[in-house]
Amino acid sequence: MVKSSQLIAVCIIASLVGLPTLSFAKARGGSGGGFSSGSRGGGYGSMGSRGSRTHQDNGAKPIEQSTTAKPSTAPPPNAANSPMGQPAPTTSPSWLQRNPLLAGIAGGLAGTWIGHMLFGATESSAKTTDTEEPASSSNSFGLILLLMLVGGGALYYFKKFRQTPAPVFTGLSRSTATRGSLLDISSNSSSTDRPTTDTTYTVTTEDKATFQQLLADIQSAWSAQDVTALRRCLTPEMLSYFSTAMAEDNSRGVQNHVEGVELLKGDVREAWSEDTTDYATVDLRWNARDYTVSTTIPRGEPGYLVEGSDETSTESGEVWTFMRVRDGRWILSAIQQ
Repeated sequence: MVKSSQLIAVCIIASLVGLPTLSFAKARGGSGGGFSSGSRGGGYGSMGSRGSRTHQDNGAKPIEQSTTAKPSTAPPPNAANSPMGQPAPTTSPSWLQRNPLLAGIAGGLAGTWIGHMLFGATESSAKTTDTEEPASSSNSFGLILLLMLVGGGALYYFKKFRQTPAPVFTGLSRSTATRGSLLDISSNSSSTDRPTTDTTYTVTTEDKATFQQLLADIQSAWSAQDVTALRRCLTPEMLSYFSTAMAEDNSRGVQNHVEGVELLKGDVREAWSEDTTDYATVDLRWNARDYTVSTTIPRGEPGYLVEGSDETSTESGEVWTFMRVRDGRWILSAIQQ
């Protein structure tokens, strides 16, 4: 009788210890001549910003480096049909998690019963055979009392805590949300995918002359590594690219020169205005002496001329975008190959 009682007690203890462990494991288990020219090995390609048209196809090489965020090309998900619109399935809680009160009552009563079986049975075995039957009757009475307490606790729990079920939010989406609520985004925030409105800008003869002068001034400042002069001709974004390229050339011990710039053609691809800012994208082609020299080897020594020719002009072409604040001066905001 003692061995049987001890075996039952061990089984109950194992089940109480192992149940939450398995439940927890299940829950976790679900778990150009110049700076950007292609003729130079260190060319930076296409870069800069063109307002709302930064990432639009204009026939030139797409801009690869820009501070303007690239818009998403994926269509917006349908909240009703897309898996993203459906709530993620949750792991079903264990019985102990769903019924903490019953778990506590059952654990306490089971512990009392186990202690009685372990120690009461041992005490009863030490008695004479004349007292064995009353001990057995006492054990039966304790089991009946245990069942009555568990049943009473369960009845109290269901009447006390299960009268008002918790609200279920699964399936709630924008389509089912009440207008004016936090889920009704259309009534609380403006649309972010509203198309940008712009107007056509007419490039004047004076503008074209300014673009030609900027081409010469920028190439001259680049050749002289004059950051102050570049700052007057470039947007801060473009100035950062030029400055980084200069630093890299200095680190390699080389310097690029673009001299004798002669504009061959300047075709305006597009021109437009956004709010108070004007933009003009121009296809430029020019002749210039584009060459790179070593800054550590004296002129005339072998290895001084690293690339290109300081005597022969070569033709280069790039697509430049200029911008200006209304009635302000034009500056370079993007370069495309």
